[in-house]
Amino acid sequence: MANILFTLFIIFVVLNVPIGIAIGLSTFGAILASQKVPLFLVAQRLFTGLDSFPLLAIPLFMIAGSLMESGGISKRLINFASNIVGPIPGGLAMVTVLACMFFAAISGSAPATVVAIGSIMVPAMIEAGYDKDFAVGLIAASGMIGVLIPPSIPFVTYGITMNASIGKLFLAGIVPGVLFGLSFMIISYFYAKKRGYKGTAKPTWKSFLTSFKEAIWALGMPAIILGGIYGGVFTPTEAAAVACVYSLIVGFFIYRELTLQNMFKSFANAGVSSAMVGLIIAAATAMGWVLTTEQVPTNVATAISSIAHSKFMLLLLINLILLITGCLMELNAAIIILGPIFLPLIMQYNIDIIHFGVIMVVNLTIGLLTPPLGVNLFVANGLQKDLTLSQVVKASLPFMIFAIIDLMILTYVPNLSLYLTHLLK
Repeated sequence: MANILFTLFIIFVVLNVPIGIAIGLSTFGAILASQKVPLFLVAQRLFTGLDSFPLLAIPLFMIAGSLMESGGISKRLINFASNIVGPIPGGLAMVTVLACMFFAAISGSAPATVVAIGSIMVPAMIEAGYDKDFAVGLIAASGMIGVLIPPSIPFVTYGITMNASIGKLFLAGIVPGVLFGLSFMIISYFYAKKRGYKGTAKPTWKSFLTSFKEAIWALGMPAIILGGIYGGVFTPTEAAAVACVYSLIVGFFIYRELTLQNMFKSFANAGVSSAMVGLIIAAATAMGWVLTTEQVPTNVATAISSIAHSKFMLLLLINLILLITGCLMELNAAIIILGPIFLPLIMQYNIDIIHFGVIMVVNLTIGLLTPPLGVNLFVANGLQKDLTLSQVVKASLPFMIFAIIDLMILTYVPNLSLYLTHLLK
């Protein structure tokens, strides 16, 4: 049955069938062809995949991020970031990265981060004399930070799949997100020196304080979310609901840029995105059940153990597998399918499940920047349609190389990502 499933899945992917439908149809086809189990189990497993209270955090965080985006949050974060790093050579590029880091702490979505920040910063960089390909490549790469800094939708998916603490995963994602941001700023600085990109005018204390005052309500949302979770006030799912209410209050009564029209538009956008993710999670859960029934996780673990004779080699091999997978499969689906497969191996080698969550999410996040799936590439390319996809890929290559270097550091120096989680003990 597993052979049929993989064959059908590859065929559907080659035919460019949407990933959620491809996973579902290949699972259904494999069960139908094998005649080993009744077909009603497909529907049962699809329902089981979504029957989870913690999973409710995903659509709620999407709604909160969409509301904050519509409520004028992007320009305030960009203005605040500009007052911090703008005067440095390549200042606008650094503002883009820093603004993505701020917005990541609100949205939890990489494509949303690309659109919210890129729609403002890409035209601004081009007008200031930055090369188009560099500007688009930068925002495509910086958007990856959107799924690392909490709240992070993939970390929620991983926590549910692997029965790991979502709160600890959120904490563990902070350092990787900051590391990615600093790396991209370093690249931007050297590009600026080489190509003559100037910084912005030096801000005054008054302008800095004004920009901070305007952005403080936006910056307060992650503080409330994380503080509430780690303070034991509410669960991650309840934190997502609080974030929605907070977004409505800030958008309507403080920034006063959220209207009924764009509020309903935000609900609709979040609903479509949630439905897409929900379909992928449900279908991936069904596929994961088939693979487990066929003992694929056990067989894969045995095969990898025969090759990898040390923790170092095991992690290197897993990184290679995940990097390739990230190029071909949607992030959440890959977590649900591959997480249980790797679980016996990480238990055998005493790898911390939170640390492995960081490794897995960072690996698959890099896939957002790599063809043929490369969601961030396509979204960023849509901001400057006169560029070809190959130009965007070429421009994003230096950022991808640094991202892989960061991945290796995070893989073999676990205390970097686990340090903040140890503070909770």
